[in-house]
Amino acid sequence: MIDVQCFLRSETEFVAAGFKPHPPGHAVSSYISSTPGISASQPPDTKALNPTLRIDRGKAASTKGTVRGEDKWLKLLSSGNEKRYFKHMDAESPRARDVIYKWAAKGRYHFRTSDMRAALGVSAAATKLALNRLARKGLIASPARGFYVIVPPEYMRIRCLPAAQFIPALMECKKRPYYVSLLSAAQYHGAAHHRPQVFQVTLDRNRRPISCGAVKVLFYARKRIAEVPVRKFNTPRGTMLVSSAEATAVDLVGYERRVGGLDNVATVLSELAEIIDPHLLADAAKTAPLAWGQRLGYILEQVGAADKTAMLKAHIKERAHDLVPLAPGMPFDLAERAADWRLRINTEIESDV
Repeated sequence: MIDVQCFLRSETEFVAAGFKPHPPGHAVSSYISSTPGISASQPPDTKALNPTLRIDRGKAASTKGTVRGEDKWLKLLSSGNEKRYFKHMDAESPRARDVIYKWAAKGRYHFRTSDMRAALGVSAAATKLALNRLARKGLIASPARGFYVIVPPEYMRIRCLPAAQFIPALMECKKRPYYVSLLSAAQYHGAAHHRPQVFQVTLDRNRRPISCGAVKVLFYARKRIAEVPVRKFNTPRGTMLVSSAEATAVDLVGYERRVGGLDNVATVLSELAEIIDPHLLADAAKTAPLAWGQRLGYILEQVGAADKTAMLKAHIKERAHDLVPLAPGMPFDLAERAADWRLRINTEIESDV
């Protein structure tokens, strides 16, 4: 199997035995590259070329392809002295569209570039062309380099799978620890007062956001991620790791600027409080900076969930020695104190609930 490159001309009459005429106004390169069973190449022997293709003058274009098997060659004559050649490929070679339909029928909706190349049995360049054609037709999407998702009809409108259906597979592919976090996690625990506009995921280190069609994914870095308690939730494509209700509460306070501020945190916590376990809450707080637990305990008391804070308060009293502000980044020298939580109350908390 070899890779080649062939320069063609556009606005041509495509005539070849066994192939339909080239449609007017389309580049020969794009027509041939999209026609099953044809790829560009230089022949090993130019003496026995038959039948012929004829090409007229036009703008130059280029295409790449792969040759395989022992099928006969087709000869392409230009209006000048230049010659280009094509070979009819094995009729049994699978098409990329057929491959993804087969995978989808088996419940597989994610794949890597290398998976498609292996399925087609072609070169890297030919695989890239095939994937680009499928993407232009909206049949697949690529949320990350080298990683693709198959887009079923029900998600054609958003031009990608929902994030919950591909993030687990992507993280497995990249070998990265993760969990769904913040407002996205709160939604899975029934706190859906404000539906998040983006999907929020926590990793062990920073990663660039994902924008795939109408789907947006934001990533946040978290130390000691392996210690954060998580739960498994089912999705149409498998299972997904989501921070526990208690760990979600801790993260909401720690990343309050990413979720709309402390007022919105209080609103979500008022809904999460019903399912929070006091012992598990104290354990979750131990995986995060101490100040997060101080702020969390105070806010839970403000939203009427003081009965959930006893174990957390004992942890804070044992470990906390410094006063910290309730709202980071705001002046707090003259603010009132909350002695139980070692806090300076430098802002008022207003919950929507």
